This record gives sequence, structure tokens and C-alpha cells, in this order.
Amino acid sequence: MPLQSQKWKLNRRHFLRGLGVSLALPFLECMQPLSSAFGSPSGAAPRRSVFIYLPNGVNTLDYQITQSGKDYRFSRSMKSLEKHRNVITPISGLYHPRGMGQAHNCDQVWLTGGKVSSNSISIDQLMAQQTGVHTRHASLELANSGGGSLAFNPDGIQLPANPNPSHVFRRLFQSQAGKTEQRRRSLQRKGSILDLVSNEANRLERALGKEDKGRLDQYLSSVRDLEIRVTRADAWLEKPLPEIDDQTRKRVDRNPSQEEVGEYFRTMYDLIVLALQTDMTRVVSFRTGAEGKGLAIPEIGILNGRHALSHHGGDARKMEELTNSDTFNLAQFSYFLTRLSETQEGDGTLLDNTMLLYGSGMTYGHSHGNANLPLILAGGKSMGLRHGQHLDFNSAQKEFSGYDLTEAGTQYRICHRPVNSSAHMSNLLLTMGQRMGLEIENFADSSGEVSELIG
Repeated sequence: MPLQSQKWKLNRRHFLRGLGVSLALPFLECMQPLSSAFGSPSGAAPRRSVFIYLPNGVNTLDYQITQSGKDYRFSRSMKSLEKHRNVITPISGLYHPRGMGQAHNCDQVWLTGGKVSSNSISIDQLMAQQTGVHTRHASLELANSGGGSLAFNPDGIQLPANPNPSHVFRRLFQSQAGKTEQRRRSLQRKGSILDLVSNEANRLERALGKEDKGRLDQYLSSVRDLEIRVTRADAWLEKPLPEIDDQTRKRVDRNPSQEEVGEYFRTMYDLIVLALQTDMTRVVSFRTGAEGKGLAIPEIGILNGRHALSHHGGDARKMEELTNSDTFNLAQFSYFLTRLSETQEGDGTLLDNTMLLYGSGMTYGHSHGNANLPLILAGGKSMGLRHGQHLDFNSAQKEFSGYDLTEAGTQYRICHRPVNSSAHMSNLLLTMGQRMGLEIENFADSSGEVSELIG
């Protein structure tokens, strides 16, 4: 049936049948009039957020910026970001109270502010619930080949991630084989199978013990997510995909070896730019490496992964290589900011309409210190963000006497014990959520927005 007729348009009261109960659908594109199906009625540029994770912390002695405020000097590791001074805010002193001591699981709570044992929804997925009604894909989860994504659904279940840029490109921009009605029938068959699986699981649940019921609940949560994705796919079947020119296709429809780290990262960043530019999604997370599995960079002579380098034990050679790895990774992020700033959108740029959070859930990897997290907020000018300063929550404390990077032990201590116990990273995540238009007053263990970021 033609989309233009809207005779098939779903009502808000439509339910998915499964698990022996009715599951209400979230608000979908197909529930709204065609006149509002693409973007906001006001014509304002879409708001977007991107989250990028660096595993195993940094060499804090070469990363730490020591001056607060606007007149700060970039540290050795961050020199490549100097040209972006006016659109970034390096942040020091934040931490996740519930994430202290999480060691190699700290990437799993970076965007949730929770505990691995009882995790909850990540801020990107909370954003995606709102922005996803305007896009073909509610969110995009990317990671190198080392596990799941940074994203967690409302039940605290980690979402899968795709490590292959070419696969992601084809999923986003290549039409599936088969005519529309054939594809719709295929989706309907998938829906029928999901109903059957859900009903069978419901009968099975009555005979299970407590632990098995917990595992089954996780499985059924994934089934519910898949039900929603199937329904979304059906709603978008007759909307044409964006046309991609040959030059852009060659840039992103490829799969560089992860031993060519620079090429791999830049391809991923180019892919994210394209996904945002075409409004395929407005929320993206990219985990550049799992804790314990950060990539080696043979192209610049670094043959050990970030995990091995972070456990340097004071060895000068390993510390130097970790600094070089930090510098390299931040240079790729600088490339990404440049691409966003060069992409025009309306009266501004894609960077003006996109917030980016880059950083790690660990600071001092040698002994798993996760206070004073290395974080950089960028972009989002049209969303009211104010940049151009080093926002230092440590220096705000009267008892803090400043940074002395010649005394390694002093710097390492503040990477284990928060200087400012009120400086929760969840306050930053709350602020980003509010800038995306979420009507929320708190997130995880937040105590309020970060007013210093709002202009």
C-alpha cells in the first residue's frame, strides 16, 4: 500500500503481542502525519550526539592540562586539538562514584553511571528514544573487534556493535534485494516467529529457577528490542535511501585492516559524518577499543596494545609509547572534528549541531585508577554549549594545591581518589541529555547540570 495514503499508519495504541502480555510500541515515524515525518516543523537543524571511548586511560603525566580557565596550554598529548580550541572543552576531575574499582569493566558504565552488576540505560539510548522517531535508525553502535558497544538498553543489556565500516555502510545506504511487498512479507514472518518464541518462553518460565529466570529475562529483553526494530523497518520500507556519490562511497564503503589503525579510525569517522549528514541517525557511539584490548599502532612503531602499555610499571619506554598512542588517538579525533566543521549545514556546520564526548572510564591504567577521568566535550554550538576553557573540577577545591607532574605519585593519587567528591560524571551526561532536548531533571547519580558549559 502506498505510503502517501497512510491507510496503514499505526495508531499510538497499537501493541506487539508476545510474552503472554501486550507490549506497547514507542512513538514511531508511521504514527505521525506525513507533514512532520522529516525533522521538526520549525525547520531547525537536528540535534545530534556522538560518544567516543578510549580504552585503558592515558599517560596522565603527559595528558593532564595544568591551567584552568580560558588561558590554558595544551598538554603534549593534546597538541593536535589546539586548532579546535574554540569548539572544545577539556574536562578534569569528574568520576563515576558507582564505577570506582570497576577495572576493565569501566567502559560498560561510562555512559550509564551505574554498576556492571546492576546496569541501567545509557544516556545515548535515552537520547535515541526521543530522536529515533525522526530517523531510519534510532542509534548506531560501532566498535573495533573486541566485544560489545558502549550502549545499554533500559534493562541494562549491552547492545551489539559492528566493527566493519563496509558492513555498516551497506546496512545504512544499500537497498535490500526484493520488492517492497516481498520485504514486508519477510518482516511479517520474522514478527510471527518472534511471537512464537515469546509465547514458548513464557510457558517455559513457569518451570525455571531464579537464576534461569534472570537469564531468560535478558533473552526476552533482546526479543522485545528485535520486535521494535522489525516494526521500525516496516515503517521505513517505502522511504527512499539517500543517494551517495561515487567519491563518498569509495571513502567509506571499505574495510581497512585494524593493523592500519589510522585508516580504520578515519574510515569510521567518515562513516559517522555521512550517517549524521544524511540524518540516518542522530545518536552514535564508537568504542575505539575494549578495556584490555586497545589496538597496537604498528604504523608508528607501537607493537603493544594499550593494555600492555598502560601497565608500564614506571618503565620509561612503555610510558613514552603510551603517550605516543594517546597522541595518535587524539589526532584521529581532531581529524573527525575537522570533517564535521567542514561539512556545511544550513547557516552553520555539522559540528555546530553535534555534541561529542571523547574520553575514557579509566585514567591511570597501571593500577586501574578511575577518578579524574580524561574527558573532552566538543561541538554543539547551536545547542547552547560554550567552549574555549579547561573546565577543572579539581582546582575548584580549596585544598587542591595544583598539579605537579614532576611528582608522579601525587598525580597518580588524584587518579584514584576524587579531589572533588561532588564532581560526578553523570552531571555531564545529564547536561548533554538536556541539550538534546530530554526533559529530565536527573540521570543516574547526577546532582545537577554543569552550568559552566552552557552559554
